[in-house]
Amino acid sequence: MTKNTPSSSQIHLNILTFLLFTLPFHGNTQNNNPNQEQTILLSLKQHWSNPPSLSHWTPSSDHCTWPEITCTDGSITRLEIINGSITETIPPSICDLNNLTYIDLQWNYIPGFFPTVLYNCSKLEYLDLSTNYFIGAIPDDINRLSSRLRYLNLGVNNFTGDIPPAIGSLPSLTSLQLVTNLFNGSFPPEIGNLSNLEELVLSYNAFAPQSIPSSFGNLTKLRNFWMTEANLIGEIPDAIGNMSALEYLDLSVNQLSGSIPDGLFLLNNLTFLFLYKNSLSGFIPRRVEALKLQVLDLSNNTLTGTIPEDFGNLTSLTGLALFFNQLSGEVPVSLGTLPQLVDIVLYTNNLSGQLPPDFGRNSPLKTFQISANQFVGELPKHLCANKVLRGVIAFENKLTGEIPDSLGDCNSLEIVRVDDNRFSGKIPDGLWTSVNLIRLMLSGNLFAGQLPDKIGPQLALLELMHNKFSGPIPAGISSWERLTVFRASNNSLSGVIPQELTALPLLSTLSLDGNQLSGHLPSDIISWRSLTTLDLSRNQLSGEIPAAFGLLPDLLYLDLSRNAFSGQIPPEIGLLRLSSLNLSSNRLSGRIPVEQAFVSFHCCGLKFSCSGFSSGRPIYNIFEEKLQKAKARKDSTWKLTSFQRLNFTERNILSSLIDDNQIGKGGSGRVYRVPINHRSGEYVAVKQIWDDVNENSKLLVYEYMENRSLDRWLHGKKRPHSISGSVHHVVLDWPKRLHIAIGAAHGLCYMHHHCSPPIVHRDVKSSNILLDSEFNAKIADFGLARMLVKHGEPNTMSVVAGSFGYMAPEYAQTRRVNEKIDVYSFGVVLLELITGREAHNGDETSSVVEWTWRHVQEGKPIDDALDEDIKEPLYLEEINTVLKLGLICTSTLPSNRPAMNDVLQILLRCSQRPTSEEKTNRNEYDVAPLLHNSKSDRSSESDDSVFSSV
Repeated sequence: MTKNTPSSSQIHLNILTFLLFTLPFHGNTQNNNPNQEQTILLSLKQHWSNPPSLSHWTPSSDHCTWPEITCTDGSITRLEIINGSITETIPPSICDLNNLTYIDLQWNYIPGFFPTVLYNCSKLEYLDLSTNYFIGAIPDDINRLSSRLRYLNLGVNNFTGDIPPAIGSLPSLTSLQLVTNLFNGSFPPEIGNLSNLEELVLSYNAFAPQSIPSSFGNLTKLRNFWMTEANLIGEIPDAIGNMSALEYLDLSVNQLSGSIPDGLFLLNNLTFLFLYKNSLSGFIPRRVEALKLQVLDLSNNTLTGTIPEDFGNLTSLTGLALFFNQLSGEVPVSLGTLPQLVDIVLYTNNLSGQLPPDFGRNSPLKTFQISANQFVGELPKHLCANKVLRGVIAFENKLTGEIPDSLGDCNSLEIVRVDDNRFSGKIPDGLWTSVNLIRLMLSGNLFAGQLPDKIGPQLALLELMHNKFSGPIPAGISSWERLTVFRASNNSLSGVIPQELTALPLLSTLSLDGNQLSGHLPSDIISWRSLTTLDLSRNQLSGEIPAAFGLLPDLLYLDLSRNAFSGQIPPEIGLLRLSSLNLSSNRLSGRIPVEQAFVSFHCCGLKFSCSGFSSGRPIYNIFEEKLQKAKARKDSTWKLTSFQRLNFTERNILSSLIDDNQIGKGGSGRVYRVPINHRSGEYVAVKQIWDDVNENSKLLVYEYMENRSLDRWLHGKKRPHSISGSVHHVVLDWPKRLHIAIGAAHGLCYMHHHCSPPIVHRDVKSSNILLDSEFNAKIADFGLARMLVKHGEPNTMSVVAGSFGYMAPEYAQTRRVNEKIDVYSFGVVLLELITGREAHNGDETSSVVEWTWRHVQEGKPIDDALDEDIKEPLYLEEINTVLKLGLICTSTLPSNRPAMNDVLQILLRCSQRPTSEEKTNRNEYDVAPLLHNSKSDRSSESDDSVFSSV
């Protein structure tokens, strides 16, 4: 060895010296001193652009006193910056705090990929990066995080792809939370290797369809397992019964099928079980030993059989939801004796027999929902024994007897809905005046007695239709100040309509049709400023129609038909923006006000010729002409049928049937826009229908609809043109779409329910819904319309006619015709309005009906189904209701579809936007009262949350 050659010890020393002076701190040394730690914190602050939330991080103060910092033995062990407005990435220097065990940076705006710099935090036990802006995939080497890591929360970010198998190699992990990300791949069975795991949360992720791995059964320490809306398929593995520590299980809103494993109900520690909105079938396990169970929700499945007797042993149970299943048999009597029961929700099953008499006697019952079953006998008498009952919803059963007197002494009540039963007798006085009652719905029973002078101070909706109430409307009705909806149709109310009734400032709907009311209408109705619907038809009212009716600013629906009104129709009526006006079967005379083009205008009376039904019938007139195809002679023979007074002649029409005025061409002829008054700019639409056999033609003259068809607005490459030819820049927003739906529903409702015999359109579609300049909708093109024949005569068509995508399945198969084929077509139109998709083209393989049903069944967010022009949060609740209505209207079974008059009422309710207080107290059935009765053969829809909410 020469003198200048370094020894091996010298080489090692030089390397060590180099490393000591060149490598940065990354947690591989012993404790930092306090000055070094403060310097690191201040560099973090600077890296994060000095957010205001960290303005107190200054060199002059002790960093261990900063609220975001926890020190142990003078060294930093915890860093918590929650909602600190951090907008930059996590730098490597964070792990220079070499004793750091706890990092919580949730609720910030941290961008970028998963921060692999945290691999260098060798003592890390707790990491929460939830609710930030992270993107990309979780790294395949995620197991390089500290082996000490117990808690990992990456929820509410934008992570995508798969959850890597390496996540199952974090041996100390007790909590793994990845909720609400954008994962679109798989989750690994290796999660089952996390033997210490106590909490697993993978909910609200669009994973590729995947079953629950049987390896998850190895998680014997797991207490909370939450996979709501995670695209789960297949059966729940039997191995889940091995999770002996399980307390909280939520697998709701997935596509799980098969039966419920018996072992699930044998878990002694199980406290909360949520399996709602799946496709589970078969019986509920008979043997139940999960005696700690507090909440059990198996709703919205296809479970059959009876409710197990063992449920009566669940003495800790506070909430039981079994609605929307196919359960049958009687409710076990022992359920009524459960001491902790707060919410019992059993609606829409096939349950029968008498209800357990002790419901409410021994427990703090708040919600009692048993509607749409086959229950008989009386309501339990002790439902409000503990004075906390908020709601009784028992409609559509076969219940009899009287309303229990105890409900008249129940000031906690907010809603009572017992319509469509066989109740009788009088209503308890205390129920009328209950101080917190908001909705009282008693229709479709045999109740008798008179209306009360006073009602509760909060009562907003009162429905008494189809009962035996009698006597006068009390003068005390002026004190019903909060009432917004009052329906008392088809009773035996008599006497005059008192002036006091007009003093209700919030009243929006008043239906008193089908009673024995008489006398004149009140003339002073100034307080009815909120009224949108007024139906006084089928009474014995007389005198003139007050002109003040024309001054009601929000009135949409006015029906005074089948009374004895006389005199002229006030011209002020023509100023209203009505969707429907029916004055038929009275003694009216004089001129029909035509200032307003009504969506539905019915004035058939003693001295009137009847105007067209459903507004799609030509409003002005019909010409029938015999005409040579080659030429139109002025001396042609004419047959003229006029439906209204005309302000034009045949010559006006014939001279304008030229190519320059043609605006459309259909299967039966051409359509022209014809000017009838150049000075005022008035036009009519003329449809020329040729008969190729005998060379005759007809000219149908319609009111010209400036905004053309709904089809052009929804599906045209360009927006419709105005009269001047310029393109509209108006967005077809949700209020306009709802207004259009209401107008079209009014027309169909009249055809189905007000014409004798009823008329079926047979070709309802968006191109046959025409829009005027104010987007009032009118049903057009009655070429396929058919009057329903009398009972006992055939009602089938020799040939199926209609439009692809709108045709009800039973019509295409059997050619049978009834109103329900129009309801189906109208449901398609509703889905078009909501999704913006064409009827026959939901996607490349399915119609809009199939596409929407599949979207809902797969549990995808409703927002994703909406047309871009209506994605406004303000209207999402209304849109959701109309979407459900569209789905029910397109049910495969005609019996599951509602009638058009009920469809119209739901749409009208949607147009009457509730206050925030009303939304808080709204029950799903209040907004759409038909939805409960249309448990579709495709699937069933309901709100997810039912407990303690009526």
